[in-house]
Amino acid sequence: MAARIDHLVTSGTFALDGGTWDVDNNVWIVGDDTEAIVVDAAHDADAIAAALGGRRLVAIVSTHAHNDHIDAAPALAARTGAPILLHGDDLPLWKQTHPERSPDGELTDGQVITVAGTELTVLHTPGHAPGAVCLYAPGLGTVFTGDTLFQGGPGATGRSFSDFPTIVDSIRDRLLTLPPETVVRTGHGDSTTIGAEAPHLDEWIARGH
Repeated sequence: MAARIDHLVTSGTFALDGGTWDVDNNVWIVGDDTEAIVVDAAHDADAIAAALGGRRLVAIVSTHAHNDHIDAAPALAARTGAPILLHGDDLPLWKQTHPERSPDGELTDGQVITVAGTELTVLHTPGHAPGAVCLYAPGLGTVFTGDTLFQGGPGATGRSFSDFPTIVDSIRDRLLTLPPETVVRTGHGDSTTIGAEAPHLDEWIARGH
């Protein structure tokens, strides 16, 4: 059976630099009826486990270590035995949320994660966070962008550990080079496509945020 993409929205808070905001997060589950990976274990381990059903969880892949994307990861790992994977450059952010629990493995640029016969390639796309990554699955015609690229522009860069010129470079060099029909599945909000976002790069640069 070919891999499919399941979508769950969980709700909680994002906290950084002394501020707290209510947020809804997209949780993406990629797999078949036997095994799956979770992209960003946000807020609610019980809801994510229920969406997995009886499938074996191969890995919990974190696109970056802002707390709203990783807060449920240790609980989900504890109940499933799945490893938590994170890019090493985001360890300082991770430790703000989970100082007593380290990730189980490190994501690296170009690494390939295989689930249900489908390959997802790790693209290191710093800017929103130093260790931010996207996961490109050409067989599914999609890229999971976390908070790097949204419908309407780049992720926020106004807080600690972020940088606007860096995220623009990441999007230009790593994402806008993908086929235009590639579906962009984001960390929050609606999906879009590479082709829909590519023409607006100069506008984003002019806005400078």
